[in-house]
Amino acid sequence: MAILKILTYPDPKLKKKSSPVEKIDKEIEKLIDDMTETMYDAPGVGLAAPQVGVNLRVIVVDISAREQDSPGLIELINPEIISSEGVMVGEEGCLSIPGFSSEVKRKAKVKVKGLNRKGHFIELEGTGLLARAFQHEIDHIDGILYIDRLSRLKRELLKKKIVKALASEA
Repeated sequence: MAILKILTYPDPKLKKKSSPVEKIDKEIEKLIDDMTETMYDAPGVGLAAPQVGVNLRVIVVDISAREQDSPGLIELINPEIISSEGVMVGEEGCLSIPGFSSEVKRKAKVKVKGLNRKGHFIELEGTGLLARAFQHEIDHIDGILYIDRLSRLKRELLKKKIVKALASEA
């Protein structure tokens, strides 16, 4: 397993919609393993393939570092949200926008479907942090960052802070 480089905002690859996985093979399994290793190393609760420069609909999520009754590691290929309900607002960060977070409005409960690494169809339900992580990572494969979910004013202020931080690192 390898730790991959996580792309950071404003990398244009983060804004591209990802392609569906056509065939699950050793390459996809290795990608999932490397993404998992990278997520744990970061550390984060989720990671989407576009964040490591791979334009495919693959996500990994594990909220167990933050919540006791977690389902553990979830690997999803071609995930889709099939139903959602309620509303929650909570602090959200992103491994591709390190050092920043913001209050983001999300659905309180979601049901997702996708394939596991063996190509079997699975459906999962999530509430709270798990629902937030599913929505956040599925947004990534659609080329959407959490800052795109903020009001225009909040988004512009955050972008200015990020640009300023990037300039001071250079």
